[in-house]
Amino acid sequence: QVQLVESGGGLVQAGGSLKLSCAASGRTFSSYNMGWFRQAPGKEREFVAAMSRIIGRTYYVDSVKGRFTISRDNSKRTVDLQMNSLNPEDTAVYYCAANTRSFGLQTPDLYDYWGQGTQVTVSS
Repeated sequence: QVQLVESGGGLVQAGGSLKLSCAASGRTFSSYNMGWFRQAPGKEREFVAAMSRIIGRTYYVDSVKGRFTISRDNSKRTVDLQMNSLNPEDTAVYYCAANTRSFGLQTPDLYDYWGQGTQVTVSS
């Protein structure tokens, strides 16, 4: 079992930046692939970014490539999402998640543990 707690959400103007953090407790953090997802009102949960557990390979949805950066610190048991050049379409609840498998880093249903989410609102 692992517990995930997100922080860092808030209200920001278009063009601004936010950094989300996810703190993990429980089983060995380094054994998990970690991902960030988001869900806007009336929409399905969407993959945003992920980092693999072994070699730290990163994956991004096309809409955030070049603007968002995922990183992890296994010693601190944290995974961060640096978000730059935010636009109103990035407004959503952002979730941190942990995947114990060796595949499916972009598929929400294949993640085993989820945080409670943090709201990000980008004003125009």
